[in-house]
Amino acid sequence: MEKTLVLIKPDAFGKNHTGDILKRYEDEGLKIVAAKVMQMDKKIAAIHYAEHVEKPFYPDLVEFMTSAPLMALILGGDNAISKVREINGATNPAKAAEGTIRKLYAESVTKNAVHASDSPESAAREIKIFFSEIEQFGA
Repeated sequence: MEKTLVLIKPDAFGKNHTGDILKRYEDEGLKIVAAKVMQMDKKIAAIHYAEHVEKPFYPDLVEFMTSAPLMALILGGDNAISKVREINGATNPAKAAEGTIRKLYAESVTKNAVHASDSPESAAREIKIFFSEIEQFGA
């Protein structure tokens, strides 16, 4: 079973879209391996978004991601990484396909409802940031 990290970002979490988003993933055959509600702090944001530290959008991204609670998930299933990315839609909600999570719930490129790992390597790295082995079930 392939695993991927998903973050239901503060915008979607705060607007009570979490249940709809979780249902969408489950309806597509993905299993919840781990889940928790948390408030990202600047230390976790710096680790998670390390590749973006020098980019001009980084300060706004960190401010947004640390502004309110979010839900962190590990989803598992066949081709989970590509499946989740397809369900989520394009990063820019204006370019996201109809029916995708970002088309339905995102506000902007930054406030785009969800984050998902983009590769097996990223998934392995990101999962370790948010979850210990003991917090993962059904793996």
